Parts: sequence; structure tokens; C-alpha cells
Amino acid sequence: MNLKITRVSPTAKLPTRATSGSAGYDLYADLSSPFLLRAGERALIPTGVAIALQSREIGAFVYARSGLSSKHGITMANGVGVVDSDYRGELKVPVVNLSQTDYSIEPGERIAQLVLHPVIPYELEEVSTLDETQRGSGGFGSSGRK
Repeated sequence: MNLKITRVSPTAKLPTRATSGSAGYDLYADLSSPFLLRAGERALIPTGVAIALQSREIGAFVYARSGLSSKHGITMANGVGVVDSDYRGELKVPVVNLSQTDYSIEPGERIAQLVLHPVIPYELEEVSTLDETQRGSGGFGSSGRK
């Protein structure tokens, strides 16, 4: 399967896989100069690239990079970015600095990863009640810790 991609910025770096076994492609910060992300601050970082998914049964998802979040507290402000199959704009990464230390995002730095997943198209069916289960409406730790 191929993913169509274009540079929307002349300085954009195309996503790359770190290894042949990588699940996703690293997205790069398309910045002209370093960007200081202060402790507790959020920012929208451009990647300079746009993609075209060829099917509504494939979704592109943007995830935080594990090293950036575990070592520096830089993660995705929205948890996971969902790229819809009909979106054709630039991929931008909403980051947040959860640490107590300012962090400089460098031009060309790997800031997130793009992973494709199957998406099951579905329609909603409103019903008056839902089938009963043993768990019922218990959630948020109701099944115990161990």
C-alpha cells in the first residue's frame, strides 16, 4: 500500500521510518528557527506535509514519540491526532510541555509519528435500551486493580 504525500512547504522533510520494523513514520518539525516551548505551554507545530488517504477504511493517526515524552515531557496536547480520509491540509502537531523545564524544538526535529490503522465504517442505530452484561455500567476502575 502506498500513501500519497506532498510537501506544502519547500523546507519540509518527508516522514521517515527509524527502522524497518517501525510501525509508523516520524514527522519532522518544519520550522525556520528553534521554537521555545515553555514549561506548561501548548503550541501547534507545522510539519510541512499533507497526505491523501485513498480509502475511508484507512485512518492516519498521529502519536507522540515515546522518547520525547518520557525524557522531556513533550507530548500531544490532544492525546492522539486523527487524520480523516477526506482531509488534505498540512499535518500539524499540537504539542504540550508537561515538564517543569522549557524545551527547544529544533528545525527538522522528529516530533511525532504517523501510523495507519484500519477504520471500520459504521452507522449509528439509536435504541431504547442496551443489552445487559455482567459488568453493566461499571467503569473507571470498577473491575479492580489486580
